[in-house]
Amino acid sequence: MSDITAMNWSSIKGKITKKQIEQTLLLEVSWEACNQVGGIYTVLRSKAPTATREFGDNYCLVGPFLDQKILEFEQLDDQSDNPFARAAATMRELGFDVRYGKWLVTGRPNIVLINPFSVYQKLGEIKHMLWQHHAIPTPGDDELINRVVAFGSLVKVFFNVLCNENNNEKKIIGHFHEWMAGVAIPDMRLENLPVSIVFTTHATLLGRYLAMNDGDFYGHLPFYDWEKESNYFNISSQIKIERAAAHGSHVFTTVSEVTARECKYLIGREVDEVTPNGINIERFTALHELQNLHQEYKNSIHHWVMAHFFPSYSFDLNETLYLFTSGRFEYRNKGFDLTLEALARLNYRMQKDDIRKTVVMFFITKQPYHSVNPEVLQSHALMNELKQTCKSIEAQVGNRLFYAAAGIPDNKLPNLSDYVDDYWRLRFRRTLQSWKSDKLPPVVTHNLIDDHKDPILNFLRTSNMVNHKHDRVKIIYHPDFITPSNPMTSLDYNQFVRGCHLGVFPSYYEPWGYTPLECLASGVPSVTSDLAGFGNYVNEHINDSRDRGIFVVDRTHQDFDKAATQLANDLYSFVKLDRRQRIEMRNNSEATSVFFDWNHLNQFYLRSYNLALKRS
Repeated sequence: MSDITAMNWSSIKGKITKKQIEQTLLLEVSWEACNQVGGIYTVLRSKAPTATREFGDNYCLVGPFLDQKILEFEQLDDQSDNPFARAAATMRELGFDVRYGKWLVTGRPNIVLINPFSVYQKLGEIKHMLWQHHAIPTPGDDELINRVVAFGSLVKVFFNVLCNENNNEKKIIGHFHEWMAGVAIPDMRLENLPVSIVFTTHATLLGRYLAMNDGDFYGHLPFYDWEKESNYFNISSQIKIERAAAHGSHVFTTVSEVTARECKYLIGREVDEVTPNGINIERFTALHELQNLHQEYKNSIHHWVMAHFFPSYSFDLNETLYLFTSGRFEYRNKGFDLTLEALARLNYRMQKDDIRKTVVMFFITKQPYHSVNPEVLQSHALMNELKQTCKSIEAQVGNRLFYAAAGIPDNKLPNLSDYVDDYWRLRFRRTLQSWKSDKLPPVVTHNLIDDHKDPILNFLRTSNMVNHKHDRVKIIYHPDFITPSNPMTSLDYNQFVRGCHLGVFPSYYEPWGYTPLECLASGVPSVTSDLAGFGNYVNEHINDSRDRGIFVVDRTHQDFDKAATQLANDLYSFVKLDRRQRIEMRNNSEATSVFFDWNHLNQFYLRSYNLALKRS
């Protein structure tokens, strides 16, 4: 395999130096610090060990305190030698609910949590000043905006207090993530606080809306009227906060070249630095256990698939491949539409070419539902009962056979059914009879609230991909996230990923894309697209990505039909790999993931911090 062409990390120029780090306080402000809402939580959590290693006690996160029962937070009160703890204590003296402690994730970084409700009595005044000073309107009936504005006003107070307590002993960098954390930036610049400000957008808010509603989003990108479009989607306040934060920062960054172009036209400022998202490789490291873990978790998925399909018909699990996609339910943006079209073509081609394998495709996403399908639950319960019955029969037969073996005169294996009691014979037949069904296996595992409007189900119905016995590609649509308490499998999401063979994420709009990167670190090949930041980065820096288990669908230069054909061809090629080739690809995938570790990619943030210090 050829070498990865990624840059020599140690040669990156303009990084903040170790000496500067010792004299600098770094605060990362995010609505998702210790608050799991979306992908930025993953960014912060995975980067925390590297940031803590780089900055030590000079590093701190700042987030909202929204829940009294935050499991990942350890509050610490007596920390007078810590500048962040002292600032939090001063704010409590001023009457605000501010807590200092440790975020209980790898690295145990400092964190300050600020309760936005402790300033709600002044919310009207805060909104008035936001309008008067920065022309940012905020509706009164949007609870998220109310919380964000209150949080932002308190973040500004916190930085003010920190600057006063610091008394210019150390320089201060404030790194803000996304519009929900950016409310404080305009006022911080207005008051000329001695803080070097970095603002990172992980996805432009308007871009996400436009991409979902415009079939040629990237072609039309230079021509959008941002104000007109934000009014159309009723997100004017959020967009103006985002733009004020971007224009008010000393350094503006985003996570990919794809999103950088978006920022230029929709936010009106070109980014100063592209800061790709990384992962904490240590969290995924399996060493020589890679194949063993895959086999273990694949067996758990086998049980799920057996309970789902085998009441109706069976197929060879040793010749079955598990594919999956996951993420927010954005049918077009996440590439669900392209994935379904490619699966339909793959299904036809496998039947036509008489490929004696089965592909089970899992759609793992979140959709409103009433309950789990009772028939699905019953099938799993009956299969578990059948399994227990078989274990009991196995124990009875083994015990009786052992004692009878000494008295067998002809050394021949007897009829083992003679050693089974009538009770267990009857229970076995009744359980099996109750379990078997003449219905087709269900496509979706839950009863959706808007079943008839669901685009995934409508595609499957139209294309007649409803889990017929002759279908080579079968579908399990699971409209909820994977957790250990799931009634269909006891796996958590990362274990489920390791048990699968391929992740499929050919996104149309994806500023970065953690899911294929997480697959890579787990030794699972994946599909991405060149419109995803991760896929674009792979195209730029990895020459032999297919050999490393990264399939990049060209969605920039191809229309939907040609992109679907490419994806179908890639899936077909993957299906035809033998077991040895798949193992080699898994090993290559895991080996490649080291180049996306935060120990490497955090260098770009260090460069943006140095630039912010120079500009401020």
